[in-house]
Amino acid sequence: MPTEQFITWNDIEYLIENLSKKISKLPRSFSSITTVSRGGLVPSRLMADHLGIKKIFVDKKKISASSLFVDDIYDSGDTFKKIISNVDDPSKLVFVTLFARRGKKYPKQLVYAKKTINDDYVVFPWDKLEFQTSKK
Repeated sequence: MPTEQFITWNDIEYLIENLSKKISKLPRSFSSITTVSRGGLVPSRLMADHLGIKKIFVDKKKISASSLFVDDIYDSGDTFKKIISNVDDPSKLVFVTLFARRGKKYPKQLVYAKKTINDDYVVFPWDKLEFQTSKK
């Protein structure tokens, strides 16, 4: 049975810095960030600050390939599958996450900071209360 891996704000700062460096090395720039409200909002804001991006779009139905898509974790791949069909040019999408679940097959568009150690449930600082409530 999987246990929990609690992520600290210090961990988040390190991962965001790592990801920002990776994104900065890509041969293109981004006009905005697009994300989902559950999980991606906080990392998106931090990435925007590091990359100097001013516009963040949340829960958009249509997504521009010139927008960097940010989420907290690539886990089952469900979020990726949902958003890829909403991108105007799916081949140019860059999908960024703090963590990628070890043992999964990743899409070529995925850029991540770190793989999970195992099947532990990753608890981010912004969803700690939600996690504790779900355990009751």
